[in-house]
Amino acid sequence: MAVALSAIESEAIRAGIIAGPRVGTAALPDKFQSFEAGHPAANAASVAAAMRALELARAARDDAALIVLLSGGASALLAAPVPGVTLSEKVEASRALMRAGVAIDGLNCVRKHLSQIKGGQLSAAAGSTITFAISDVHGPIPDDPSVIGSGPTVADPTTFAGALAIVRGVDGIPQSVRQHLERGARGDVPETVKPGDERLTQTAYEIIATRALALEGAAELARALGYAVFVIDDPIEGEARLAARQFLAEARRLAAQSTGPVCVLAAGETTVTVRGDGLGGRNQEFVLSLVPEMAIEQRPSVVASAGTDGIDGPTDAAGAIVDATTLERARRAGLDWESTLAANDAYHFFQPLGDLVMWGPTGTNVGDVQMLLVG
Repeated sequence: MAVALSAIESEAIRAGIIAGPRVGTAALPDKFQSFEAGHPAANAASVAAAMRALELARAARDDAALIVLLSGGASALLAAPVPGVTLSEKVEASRALMRAGVAIDGLNCVRKHLSQIKGGQLSAAAGSTITFAISDVHGPIPDDPSVIGSGPTVADPTTFAGALAIVRGVDGIPQSVRQHLERGARGDVPETVKPGDERLTQTAYEIIATRALALEGAAELARALGYAVFVIDDPIEGEARLAARQFLAEARRLAAQSTGPVCVLAAGETTVTVRGDGLGGRNQEFVLSLVPEMAIEQRPSVVASAGTDGIDGPTDAAGAIVDATTLERARRAGLDWESTLAANDAYHFFQPLGDLVMWGPTGTNVGDVQMLLVG
């Protein structure tokens, strides 16, 4: 995104930053400073990037516009914890919420109320702001700007009280985080920037890519390969192992409408309630839960689920695939799908089978894509 913008407006750009893992071989655009910010967990570079972004915003306030190129993952890539909460405590809180299966909108509600940059605060510092966003948000309000990257350039309709309600009952939330949210709920800490705030009167926001765009690309390729294509419009979300069974049932129903090769596509983002101590991600768990179901398929079939960013949870895989042979191959390898699923250890089930999707970081993120191919 930065390379493309620089090619269009190189003379007009005074300074900029790029926050994120380095992907590909493109040269760093002139006038941009790069920060190897962490994802999915923020790191010290994430903090340095956020503080520099706020500096640039304030410097642009009187006579320039701040252009923000935003993608999924920005919640971790720009991290400016509030006073009294350390970066490690904020990361610990995020991990606890993810382990508890809190969806992205709830997770980002908490993140915004632990941040000096999210929830409209970056735009409030700048004055005039233009945002181009790639969306990985599929919740109650798809592609909600206040959720994408925790909404650093738009008003935040959520509250401290809402954030406090989300962390209640979640194990592993640091005491400093709970105390900050409690102070905010009492009104002792200023809220995030709210709708109608005059500091956001000179802002513009455009979403340039979504999960729908990813599905269009996948469908176009599948048709070119000779498949009849069906697309499930509703986002795939909720607990991964439950969403997988719902997806397969609907995909089978659609596939039954054609006797030739069929491709059924869907997209979204599931969650995993972690109960074991294994290694995996939501896409791998999604696929692992379908191992016994796929073993009884009558027509040659394969299911895949993968993250469009190439990163599934804390692993180097994007996701995994399963077909009618998976169960028997696993048995021969001494692997038990059921106990592995209970341990949330899908990575170590698919790795020895050679059934992980491994394409490395892609440099973009519009959520996950699920697919059923039928011969």
